[in-house]
Amino acid sequence: MKSIRFVFVTLICFVPCTGRADDPPQLQKDAKVLRVPFDTIMSQHMVVQVKINGKGPYRLIFDTGAPFTLLNNKVAKEAGVLPKDFRPPLFALFGQAGQFKIDNIELGQVKVGNLQTQVMDHPTVGAIASVVGPIEGILGFNFFGKYRMTIDYQTKEMAFMPVEFEPKDMMKELMKAVMKPNKKAKVLAPAGQSGFRVAKAKDDTEAGVNVEEVHAKLPAAKAGLKVGDRLLTLDSRWTDSVADCFAAAVNVPPGAEATLRVRRDGKEIDLTVKVQPGL
Repeated sequence: MKSIRFVFVTLICFVPCTGRADDPPQLQKDAKVLRVPFDTIMSQHMVVQVKINGKGPYRLIFDTGAPFTLLNNKVAKEAGVLPKDFRPPLFALFGQAGQFKIDNIELGQVKVGNLQTQVMDHPTVGAIASVVGPIEGILGFNFFGKYRMTIDYQTKEMAFMPVEFEPKDMMKELMKAVMKPNKKAKVLAPAGQSGFRVAKAKDDTEAGVNVEEVHAKLPAAKAGLKVGDRLLTLDSRWTDSVADCFAAAVNVPPGAEATLRVRRDGKEIDLTVKVQPGL
């Protein structure tokens, strides 16, 4: 079941959750602690029971890594989330119906209104359900982001306290990010000076790049780097292209030490370079 959990997280969390400000949201006035039980299933997901628009209860995965809430088509139709005249689009991948509004959703004493949800038959949710029993969707950040929350795994109980915070519509934020033109080109340049040059032929498919030049008396030469070495990583980052090398060097500020892993005479060795200021 561990492989199911890995695929699930990979497929659901393709959007980073919107983080809160450095200062945590303030609790609402007279906020009360609302306690809700949960269960854990074989994949170690937390599962809760909810009512949607007064219908249910339904079993949803409570996923602290999911940026939005998701329901399958069956429950969305049964609970009145889908309009009565709704017609599913032809050739929709995984039964993707679109984004709709839940009028109210109840998780024990925790009640949220006007909650956006994606409606689709997610294949990994279905795979989990085929093993552990009915799972109708996911309860995500746009639900629990309205609360300050703690989880007690020993008692299998979650505690919620409402805060002055309204999570963003993550699907709209995703579309903005996708459609927004990238007007600023990112320039890759080293943060400091190491003093060597690399190259790689177009037909070279092996890991790493060739060290073509090492400038005398500069950090790389002092560390023992030599022409003919094959640079495999820089500061623990892969260097399989010249662009990779610049991208890795960006993260090493002047005065910092970076480890170069090189292959020399068939052996891999580590060299420590102390990057100096300069271009």
